[in-house]
Amino acid sequence: MPLRSFDPRGRLVAAVAFAIAAVATDRVGSAAFALAAAVALAVLAGVRLGPALRRLGALEATLAMMLATLPFSVPGEPVLHVGPLVASDAGLARAAAVGLKANAVVLAMLALLGTQDASRVGYALHRLRVPDALVHLLLFTVRYLGVLEAEYGRLRAAMRARAFRPRTDAHTLRSLGHLVGMLLVRSAERAERVMAAMRCRGFTGRLYVLDDLRWRAADSAVAAGLALAIAALVGVDRL
Repeated sequence: MPLRSFDPRGRLVAAVAFAIAAVATDRVGSAAFALAAAVALAVLAGVRLGPALRRLGALEATLAMMLATLPFSVPGEPVLHVGPLVASDAGLARAAAVGLKANAVVLAMLALLGTQDASRVGYALHRLRVPDALVHLLLFTVRYLGVLEAEYGRLRAAMRARAFRPRTDAHTLRSLGHLVGMLLVRSAERAERVMAAMRCRGFTGRLYVLDDLRWRAADSAVAAGLALAIAALVGVDRL
């Protein structure tokens, strides 16, 4: 698939450009076009349907309250009455546009960035001259989220081995508080050990990246296609 082999630097730039163009749209039709383009990108990138739907479901849960109240908070022609509340046509259009744009941006990010290893995103940021501190933060965060998850799993297994069952009582709240505290303490200790080990190996704060990023003719072709799609999105919004 062409997007699978696209240079990580091009993916990163295209993802940011698409997100800016999608968010900048003003009309529902333009937002729908952005979502259709994002769906096409996801298909071309081979994004799996199940994980994509789970992530979009989490997004909808986050946006649900805002999308439900937005039609009642924007002035316009009344189209729906719910008790003392009045939903306007402008509010419904605004809510639809926000929902479409949010889903379009998330799908595009999944297609362009979510189908590659997180470390390659860090390499791309380094090659694009992003400050080393931000690249370090990204790479260390990605690496140690998995470590924290494993530590959390061990602590939870130890609690279950001691017959802990969560309930709605003070004992459960204290136990969960102790769990969070132990996780934070062990995370801090692990971070200190890692930093000491890195300093023993000569780490001075400079990032040395050994990668094989090379821009090819095929990357130029894919970049041109993505640029045309983003330009079409901007053009559709201005029609």
